[in-house]
Formats: sequence, C-alpha cells, structure tokens
Amino acid sequence: MIRFSPLVLLVLVFCALGACEKALQPKPKAGLRLTYPEPQYVPLTQKLPFRFEYNNQASVQPTLKTAPNLFYPKLKATLYLSYRPIQNNLNSLLSDAYTLPSKHLRKADEIPERLFVNADKKVYGTLFKIVGDAASQLQFFLTDSTRHFMVGALYFYAKPNYDSILPAIDYIEKDVIRLIETLEWEQASTP
Repeated sequence: MIRFSPLVLLVLVFCALGACEKALQPKPKAGLRLTYPEPQYVPLTQKLPFRFEYNNQASVQPTLKTAPNLFYPKLKATLYLSYRPIQNNLNSLLSDAYTLPSKHLRKADEIPERLFVNADKKVYGTLFKIVGDAASQLQFFLTDSTRHFMVGALYFYAKPNYDSILPAIDYIEKDVIRLIETLEWEQASTP
C-alpha cells in the first residue's frame, strides 16, 4: 500500500478542488456597434438648375461640372453628382444610367431597384442599391423627362467589404432618399 505524506495529500486535494471549476467557454462573437449623428438637413444654396436638401455632416464640394459632390469626411465617402440638360438625348441618358449599375454585376450579389415618382415636382427616377463587394454601393438617376437629368453614385475610400461598410451605406442611403424626395428643378424663366 502506498502512503502519502500529509503535505502531498493536501496538494492533491487542492488540485482536485481547483479542477472542479466551471469550464471556460469562448465568448460569442460581438458585432461592431457604429453610431452616427442624427442627420440635420439643410438646403443646397448654390445657384444651380436644381435644389435639394442634404445632410450637414456632408460638405458640398464644388466641381467644374454643373453639380457638386457631397463629401462625408467621417465616413470617408463621396456622393458624386452629375447634371446634364436634356437635349433630344433622353434615351441615351437613360441607357447610360441603367448601364452604370450593371457594370458592378460581377462583384454584386444583387442590384435591387427602387422607383421614385413625384408628379407634382416632376421628379422621376430610380435608386439602385448594389449588394456585394462592388466599388459603388448606391447609384441613382433623376429626371423630369423633358429638360433635366441628374445621376449620382456613392463611393467609399476603402477596399469594398460590404459587411463592414453596410452601416455607413444605410446611413447615406437615407440621405440620398431625402435628396431625391426634396429635389426641385429650376423652372426656365418665361419672357
């Protein structure tokens, strides 16, 4: 028979009691919680062939073209806007507007469309949300179908990783919808 000294016996008892602790379990994956400031919308004050409201978190960047860009410094994103008057080229402009989102089909999982019709303000258009790791996540066009045509595209200054930038996309998408809903074309002055 094996005899243990009281000291060895005491160490074995403490080891046995220490082994009875709860088993460690890995912590569940946690999502990154991103919060953005509540948007405060302000009117575009530049003299242009259109007016709309935009989020004051974005800065208006004048360009050489007829429409400014909206830069979101905290999100490292830019909403590029472009305006063209319609001069018997509506079909060509519409074709280009539908072609631009389709260029992202290779990287996109889907491209759902959302139609906008405001007959009172004569604003008609489509918003494309490009789902997937594409270069641009939102694109849209707006027109009155006779004189005015505007396109917009959102780009982030980061490698496209849709899951990571989705909260920022959703935030800016609300701003784009506000832009679309508040857009008004300047009317030509009549002599």
